Amino acid sequence: MNKLEGKIALITGGTSGIGLATAKAFVSEGAYVFITGRRETELAATAREIGRNVTGIQGDVSNLADLDRLFAQIKREKGKLDIVFANAGVGKLAAFGKIGNTCADRPFVPSRSSKRREPKEMVTTNENPDPETPESPSPR
Repeated sequence: MNKLEGKIALITGGTSGIGLATAKAFVSEGAYVFITGRRETELAATAREIGRNVTGIQGDVSNLADLDRLFAQIKREKGKLDIVFANAGVGKLAAFGKIGNTCADRPFVPSRSSKRREPKEMVTTNENPDPETPESPSPR
């Protein structure tokens, strides 16, 4: 039996990098995976690449309305959510010596170490799951 057989997972930022690799691994271990991303074209291509047991949902995890829509769709389609992999994040490139307070004060990508431990995207994703969902990861 696969480790994640029957589990429902949400992976934010699931169209590339660590998010995509995690989505593929979760599916290979038996999970059904919802991936999110801001660009519909990339989401569709990624879902085709993964091939099975995946749904791509377009949205921005820093937008509470998008999160409400995301969790409503997961509840409607699967009725529960077992795993939240909060991977989405943004970054701004700046040349060394040109990094000012504007860059330094921004939250870092949640999957990297940072001086801020709870970036907005990670907090809003993990705080927002529907408390009515039977095995919701939300502590509410």
